[in-house]
Amino acid sequence: MIFPEEYMGKMIELCGGRRGEQKDYVYVDDKRVMMKYVLPLAEVVQDFYDELKSRSSGYATFDYEEHGYEESDLVKMSVLLNSKPVDALSVILHRSQVDQVGRDWVKRLKGVIQRQLFDVVIQTALGHKIVARETISALRKNVTAKCYGGDVSRKMKLLQKQKEGKKRMKMIGNVELPQKAFYDFMDKKT
Repeated sequence: MIFPEEYMGKMIELCGGRRGEQKDYVYVDDKRVMMKYVLPLAEVVQDFYDELKSRSSGYATFDYEEHGYEESDLVKMSVLLNSKPVDALSVILHRSQVDQVGRDWVKRLKGVIQRQLFDVVIQTALGHKIVARETISALRKNVTAKCYGGDVSRKMKLLQKQKEGKKRMKMIGNVELPQKAFYDFMDKKT
């Protein structure tokens, strides 16, 4: 990477956050710096160039070449909707990123999935270990609206009946992730 000297801190922070290993840095002239890093290709592919340009106000450039293969601690993170895995949203990540990405994905999915007639539990998991969890509460019909005053036991009976219905519905109900919601989720800006 070649960039003006004043952006050195931001560039070191960017590469360090992307699991980069600094190899060398040299002053090209009195105002520009050339830094050499070894970065995983997966980190470079995921919007590294955009981050580089935004952090350097467009002044930084970078060139890369293949360094070879190295072992890394990679794991598979799964997304579960009501304890059922969604294979389309499974991803392979470095173990150090699982917590951050898992929490982010759960929050973004909560904003994308529509409310159902039953609670929807969204989880990210690493094997059998749950990393993050959010719950989308069920839509509720006001079943006590037609009960004006009177006996409290009538209201409790209606609420209990609704609760049992929701329980049955959750057992057989499947959460569908519509194509539009999937695209909205994959869009980074949400």
